[in-house]
Amino acid sequence: MKSVRVGTLEIGRGRPCVIVPLTSSSLGALEQEALRLSSLPVDMAEWRVDMFGGSGPVDVAAVSEALAVLRQTLRVPLLATFRTTDEGGERPLDDEGYERLCVALCESGGVDLLDVEAFFRSGRAGDIIVHAHECGVPVVASNHDFHATPPKDEMVRRLLFMQDELGADILKLAVMPQSRADVLSLLAATEEVSARAHSPVITMSMGPLGVISRVCGRFFGSAATFGSAGRASAPGQMDVSALDGVLRALDAAAGENVGA
Repeated sequence: MKSVRVGTLEIGRGRPCVIVPLTSSSLGALEQEALRLSSLPVDMAEWRVDMFGGSGPVDVAAVSEALAVLRQTLRVPLLATFRTTDEGGERPLDDEGYERLCVALCESGGVDLLDVEAFFRSGRAGDIIVHAHECGVPVVASNHDFHATPPKDEMVRRLLFMQDELGADILKLAVMPQSRADVLSLLAATEEVSARAHSPVITMSMGPLGVISRVCGRFFGSAATFGSAGRASAPGQMDVSALDGVLRALDAAAGENVGA
């Protein structure tokens, strides 16, 4: 499996990347939230653009202003994500608006990675990914199911589709378990895809039942995990300092380099 390098960060090799979401709705609060990350064990920030600017229409000019502030403030790479309401996000956005925003983020030169919903309703995820690559921006193709966990074979199919059909650089899947068996299915799908794919995989089982997947996923092939530094962006996210402590303890028990 090849890794994806973003600055000095290599995703898909060694210790899982720890990603923390930025979820503030106002520019001032967003800047303060970004500043706090400098004192936390964070490898990457994810800006949840759908949580910025209130509940009205997306103001692309305001997004651009906020992005410039984040670039001046952050000392870690930035993943830009607009999560649609279809997949658990905070705000609706029509097909044209979603594509336009993704293009603007890529062309800004201010994002290190772009999240693209693999099964976005327009069916144009592949076109967005092509444009991102033309701008030199790697893409995390993602799919979220906040209601259930699909069968293992379906999860494998979705992840490989992101690589083979969409050409994404990183493959991400988050699902909601209804039983402990669902968590095991997610981990089994992760193991199978990580063995078959040439792109890094990020998976998680959400909610209280799925918390274990956020710390043990690396043993099954997941290349990153998400922790919170305040408001969580998805159910089951651990406090990032607690998450770092668990990951270091697992590294030590596995005899690996905890400083990586």
